[in-house]
Amino acid sequence: MYIGEAFVSRGPNAAHINVFIGPKDGPVGTAVASSVAAPRMGYIPFMVIHKPNVPVKPATLFSAKADLRGDTHSNMTWGPAQAGIARAVYECVQEGILPQEAENNWVIIAGVWVNWEADDADLIYSHNHEAMRLAITRAMNHSPSKEETKAANDDPGNPFYTPKL
Repeated sequence: MYIGEAFVSRGPNAAHINVFIGPKDGPVGTAVASSVAAPRMGYIPFMVIHKPNVPVKPATLFSAKADLRGDTHSNMTWGPAQAGIARAVYECVQEGILPQEAENNWVIIAGVWVNWEADDADLIYSHNHEAMRLAITRAMNHSPSKEETKAANDDPGNPFYTPKL
């Protein structure tokens, strides 16, 4: 199993993605099947598509980290966020970031945050595209390195909090 994460931009149109990547017959495949079979109120996992009837390969589950709230938020989630993720997955296969066997034999779970106040479809698309590419690349490269982890630990913080050390 490969695990990656990426956060792109700030504000309501930022993107934060966690990915879990692995063979269909492993734990990631089991998690995909379990998620689709047991949705929770407000959190509807769905398979990412390029267009209706054209799913992404490798099969990619979009797992929303924010419950759907209203038409705008739902449309931002199902529209530009999904489209950006679809494009990123395709590119990662074509560019060799994901191995060729991944196309038909692996699955991806994308935990995706779309802010309830998101208001720019083009930014949602581009930020989710960038974050998904980065999360997949980091996962496949086993990033972060031990040195990166130590440096982050020595200077902690995130977009929502930076401690005063």
